[in-house]
Amino acid sequence: MPDQTAPQTDPQTHRFAVRARHLHGHHARVLDEPSPEAAAAAYLEDFAHDPDEDDAVAVIVRDEATGREQCFRVDLTTGETAPCG
Repeated sequence: MPDQTAPQTDPQTHRFAVRARHLHGHHARVLDEPSPEAAAAAYLEDFAHDPDEDDAVAVIVRDEATGREQCFRVDLTTGETAPCG
């Protein structure tokens, strides 16, 4: 398992903590990705979650540098990512 406290080495990526919206923060996974949307998709590639009625999963993405949180819905069929609404 990579050291999640190590500094970033790629200036094109940002460190994000991502979790499914229905889970508490202790289930978050830290990922280095180029965008919050990419972090949301990468999180779901590694974890199985029960989709809602339209085959999507909502995830919360927190930028570790700024603390800003965003919610995204990821369509598990197409991989399309959109803001929660």
